[in-house]
Amino acid sequence: MGEVRKLQKKLRQIENLEIKISLTTEERFKISRKAELRSRLAELQLQLSGPQQALGIVGDGKKEKMKRQVEDAPEALPSQTPPASKILKEESKSKAQTTAAPAGRQREAGGDAAERGRLQEGTEASHHSGVVSGDRPDVDTEQQLQQDEAEFTSLKASWEKARFRLRLLEGHNDIVTSVVAVDNLVVSGSRDTTVKVWHVPTATEHKNLGGHTGGVTCLSAPPPEYCKRLAWSLSLSDKERFILSGSADCYVKIWALSIGQCVKSIYTFNAVSALCFVPEEDGYIITGSDAGKVQTWSWHTFQNCQSVNAHQGAVTSIQSQGPLVFSGSAEGGVSVWENRCSDRDPLRLLHHWSGQVTGLGGAPGGRLTLSPRGDRVFLAYGRAWLKILHWRTGTVSRLTNHSSITGVTDCVHQTGGLLIGSSYDLANGESGLNLFSLPQCRYLASLTWPNAPRILCFATWTTRSGDHRWVTGGRDLIVWEQLPSSGKQRGDVTVKRDSRMDSCLLESEGDTEDDEETDDYEDGDDEGEDSRPGGAEDGGSSSWLRCVLQ
Repeated sequence: MGEVRKLQKKLRQIENLEIKISLTTEERFKISRKAELRSRLAELQLQLSGPQQALGIVGDGKKEKMKRQVEDAPEALPSQTPPASKILKEESKSKAQTTAAPAGRQREAGGDAAERGRLQEGTEASHHSGVVSGDRPDVDTEQQLQQDEAEFTSLKASWEKARFRLRLLEGHNDIVTSVVAVDNLVVSGSRDTTVKVWHVPTATEHKNLGGHTGGVTCLSAPPPEYCKRLAWSLSLSDKERFILSGSADCYVKIWALSIGQCVKSIYTFNAVSALCFVPEEDGYIITGSDAGKVQTWSWHTFQNCQSVNAHQGAVTSIQSQGPLVFSGSAEGGVSVWENRCSDRDPLRLLHHWSGQVTGLGGAPGGRLTLSPRGDRVFLAYGRAWLKILHWRTGTVSRLTNHSSITGVTDCVHQTGGLLIGSSYDLANGESGLNLFSLPQCRYLASLTWPNAPRILCFATWTTRSGDHRWVTGGRDLIVWEQLPSSGKQRGDVTVKRDSRMDSCLLESEGDTEDDEETDDYEDGDDEGEDSRPGGAEDGGSSSWLRCVLQ
């Protein structure tokens, strides 16, 4: 193993340490070496620059193995997810068809831009039968494909014209670990132990919610109808909104935003590393601990309903989709649960896929984040790609999210017909967002700017006019506001494209001969070891097309 690979691994370990909720003296010392290691890596990459550098580009040399995979059935958006019975019914219906049906239409930024999915490639039935679902002739299929391609081209062109204005929200004195959006407010949780409420139109701090004694790890916002029930029991306005916060201090706190006070505290006996609210029946709070435990709490009584030792590592992400709950852990495992709406043991395990199945894990201090959509779950685990787990079957594919293996994907998010993955380059500290169309997962564009901070968390909503508003957290807390395509001003962020991302689409996990790397090392003085050209895995990130401040 060459020196370049070892330096990349050390930098990846340092980046994992930087986002831990607490650090030891030894870990802080390792972090202090980041600039030195980056400088050495840059020197080696300059020495090794040349044709051999192309070997570091993700997917280079494997284009003949690339497969475009498209879902068989239309999928529900996260905000409009059908119940589990309907998901199962749709799955059965799609399997009965001889070919894939066109995917659902998606919503484009600033208006309705229809995009129907491309029919799945390589389906032998379409060649032999001469018909597709609905008994339409092949000529209709070709016309449909042409129309789909034209609509994708139009959507891509519209995003290439998109512009965003960024506003920095200043107030936290440590990294922001979680963000949620409620009406015109943004709520952020930080390693500095505080929860802050921000007024978006004025980009000012609205309230500072102090009460946790450990770093805040996660936030969740119950829907308005569930807030009304709690507000009534507390004699508060029926328009009151509440926020849940989880912390390393083992508490889940429930905050009333209008009065800025904690109205309930739940002691979980474990450091809370993830949580979500499940809006089914009376409502449930689902928490995950740093020891792998998944717990359920009644929104009506705030009593513990269930505790399960679900994962071997820390639970780093929990998301709900209708009655389904998805949990992901540091060792790369994913569990899928069904909420049976019971006072005791409401969660029933449907599937558990280990890190060996997902192809994740192995990184000290790893952090898996997930985003479910229908029968797929998008997984981010600090690599240059996103994994896509088909949770009913355990099949896995991966989607390139960075053109160099030194790229890191910290979080993945969906909004309307968009899949958004964060992107961070270990070698030079460059950061940004990549946009893909759903459900096809085709690359649209990238957003970044000089000195962009690492993005660890994400929240989205749309204005009444249909424009996008986003908030990203990490080293900085930033509000993104979509602007009209005309009238550029200095400081506006425009969209650029990385042409190499076009050739690296969905890749079947079975077609992948090896993963880029594993983090199975300990820090040591091994920089002097052999640094053969074969160790130059970096993908020439200097050619990464970046947005600039106009």
